[in-house]
Amino acid sequence: MKKRWVFREDHQPERAEKLAVELNVANELSSLLCARNADSFAKARQFFRPAFDQLHDPFLMNDMLLAVERIKSAIEMDEKILIYGDYDVDGTTAVSVVYSFIKSIYERVQYYIPDRYLEGYGISTIGIDWAKEQGITLIIALDCGIKSIEHIQYASSILIDFIIADHHVPGATLPAAIAVLDPKREDSTYPFKELSGCGIGYKLVTALVTHLKLATLPTGLYLDMVAISIAADVVEVCDENRILAYYGLKQLNEKPCSGLKALIKSAGLNSEITFNEVLFQLGPRINAAGRMKKATLVVKLLTGKDPEEAKTLSNQINVCNADRKLKDAAMSEQAFELLKKTPDWEKKNSTILYQDDWHKGVVGIVASRIIEKHYRPTIILTSSDGKASGSARSVSGFNIYAAIESCQHLLEQFGGHEFAAGLTLNVDKIDEFRLEFEKVVTASMHEDGFIRDLLIDHLIEPTILNGKFTRILFQFAPFGPGNHQPVFMSKNLKCHGSPLLIAGKHLKFQLRIDDKTEYTCLGFNMEEHFPDLKAQKSFDLCYSVENNSWNGDTSIQLLIKDLKITTH
Repeated sequence: MKKRWVFREDHQPERAEKLAVELNVANELSSLLCARNADSFAKARQFFRPAFDQLHDPFLMNDMLLAVERIKSAIEMDEKILIYGDYDVDGTTAVSVVYSFIKSIYERVQYYIPDRYLEGYGISTIGIDWAKEQGITLIIALDCGIKSIEHIQYASSILIDFIIADHHVPGATLPAAIAVLDPKREDSTYPFKELSGCGIGYKLVTALVTHLKLATLPTGLYLDMVAISIAADVVEVCDENRILAYYGLKQLNEKPCSGLKALIKSAGLNSEITFNEVLFQLGPRINAAGRMKKATLVVKLLTGKDPEEAKTLSNQINVCNADRKLKDAAMSEQAFELLKKTPDWEKKNSTILYQDDWHKGVVGIVASRIIEKHYRPTIILTSSDGKASGSARSVSGFNIYAAIESCQHLLEQFGGHEFAAGLTLNVDKIDEFRLEFEKVVTASMHEDGFIRDLLIDHLIEPTILNGKFTRILFQFAPFGPGNHQPVFMSKNLKCHGSPLLIAGKHLKFQLRIDDKTEYTCLGFNMEEHFPDLKAQKSFDLCYSVENNSWNGDTSIQLLIKDLKITTH
């Protein structure tokens, strides 16, 4: 895929130079700190040493006091409480955190995850009716519910109260719940807007600890699950998300809950777990249960205490993940073939594909796969209960939620955020929606179309990647939106020796820096460059720097973002 190489704007070059002297670090590193608003010695120290006392007071969140008072009242009145959450990683981890905590202090609590295929996303009438049958009088909804106005009204009519703890963008009207915890509500007084759904669940737990005058939560408790939600839901890794992620990864590596310990083992992870491992190994496994079977498997795994049961459940989730991979590969191939049969598909600015027998649990993944090959805002739809239902994925700089919202008169239901969304519409409305959505996308797109920008932090000589530089660089982790992994560019390089082609598509070669130093370079799906590198042509390289652990040895590895053959 063609990429446009763009250098990030350096807003504070003079400040970066001064900070480099104060910290005794390379100017490239101080510039990275300034870009993250860590532009003083004190701020840099705080950035590199996240601390719990930097977290915001949970009671700054609108309705938090109302929420904890209602939960306290339910406990005192011996009411039944239901913890209700979405079936994805964020929802299941959120339910696991809040359920685990309340269960530790109060017995009459249950959890509920809606069935993706019978109930769909969010609060369902089926779920509310089930709660009524169980004698539930208070439901705490996590990672969903912010637009469930009619469902909340219905629950109220049958004497069930709701607390909403969501992080999605609200509609014009908030649901009439006892409390609505959402930093994205228009009147929000909370200092940070980008918590995950599980992160909001964790803030609710910390508020309960204070309000019920309980002992302080043990350091790291539940944060392994919070970190997984932050990585998998791709929320910004800055402000308190960075603190929660930092300590959550620490917990994940040192003392994860028994369920995650079993899942880590079944995934074959035996080195330090980073956000990459969460994003590409643990997150997809957790999601697979809700996609292919029942997401309650995940909550059972994450809230259980028995190691043997955890092993059994993690193996079941692995089977779900293997099944998901097979359907993902088959559907992605079918979708791309269908795309190529669409008239003028290469000239269109959006992609909307529909096939009635596609697996609903995999449509979001397929949308991402299509974008990898054809970089356009993409929606993949399938048939569900007589409707067309599916998932949308965006490209850089384009708010797909806002675009879908512009077409809401054609939809039955929709929800999501800037980068990803879900929607449902009548099948006979698909063609009209396709035309309308294309108009909205075309009106909103960049002048030069949708080309993936590769943002480069600095042009450097690879010789700068010495021990001190990389030690400090790795302390910028965990990486994610709001704290991107730094990307460097080096010019006029040649590979040392012969390059390798792994599995026929992945590029691997050695880059010799001096007589003593060689770095392994790895580029996924870059087979087109193999002949030129084999011919020893020179190239410019964009890459990130990573630690590579193998058989107990750790070395620096350059992960290739893009490569351009040069003539000089």
